[in-house]
Amino acid sequence: MTASKQQFLDNPLGRETTLDDVLDAFELLDDWEERYAYIIDLGKQLPDFPDDERVEENYVHGCQSQVWLIHHFDEDSDRLYLLIDSDAMIVRGLAAIILVALNGKAPRDLLTTDVDELFEQLDLFRHISPTRGNGLRAMVGKIRDIAARQVA
Repeated sequence: MTASKQQFLDNPLGRETTLDDVLDAFELLDDWEERYAYIIDLGKQLPDFPDDERVEENYVHGCQSQVWLIHHFDEDSDRLYLLIDSDAMIVRGLAAIILVALNGKAPRDLLTTDVDELFEQLDLFRHISPTRGNGLRAMVGKIRDIAARQVA
């Protein structure tokens, strides 16, 4: 089953769960064990990803785990909606953080969002493996490529 427009619009990440929610949670949690648990819980909010979309075209290269990303551009609202899935729980959580920051934005706004600054604020790169960091950058890179195509 291919993703419907409604599946993209119903994604709570970036809409019901906001960037401020994530930043507040990270501030309240005392140690990285609790933060990892929170990241994994965020990943559980990812909507179902259609099995038939797990194809090479949607595969995110550069990730240690298997990661797929699809999008829907809504011309009426000039918004880009995203769905991401992974076979690894921590990566699903990291993908959820990306969605909280980027999902449902206008492509131009998405391109000017400083995701690296967000990762710095959350101190993610010091607490995840270099290969996971590369995977985060690969996901963001693919999203930026999609947004750039919409702007062009």
